[in-house]
Amino acid sequence: MKVTRKELTLPERLYLPEIARGLATTIKHAVSPSHNVTQQYPEEASQLHPGYRGVPALVEDAEGRIKCVACQLCEFVCPPEAIKIVPAEYPDSNVEKYPLRFDLNMLRCIYCGMCEEACPEEAIFLTDVATFVVASREEAILPKEKLLELGGTRAEGVAKWASK
Repeated sequence: MKVTRKELTLPERLYLPEIARGLATTIKHAVSPSHNVTQQYPEEASQLHPGYRGVPALVEDAEGRIKCVACQLCEFVCPPEAIKIVPAEYPDSNVEKYPLRFDLNMLRCIYCGMCEEACPEEAIFLTDVATFVVASREEAILPKEKLLELGGTRAEGVAKWASK
């Protein structure tokens, strides 16, 4: 089957109307002050979506103990396997287990929030901190102490981390 094409006119062959239309759009956006989308980061903080999921943190209870009971659900549910927990038992306590080690590899974390959803004790949560900067790969593996410093109680930890 042979398809015949429509014969193009001279302006269509030269693309002049399309070039003029493109230039008009460019000039309209260049002189319009309402389309200023340049963000002066880091001087001006960016507006984050209310449901933004940032750096994970651990929380302590009212007595200052870690809320995590080392059930390892967050470790099992984590898709990139970024969480490693070594459980231990309290010798004289009504709480059976606690995390002897709780390491979170931020190079692997994909901020999916599944650890937060799986935790029965609400011990881990994703903060609204958008920036995470480290100087080496070793610093990107956050131990339990650093995660507790980030968390504390939910409001305190986020304020402390954001001020650094």
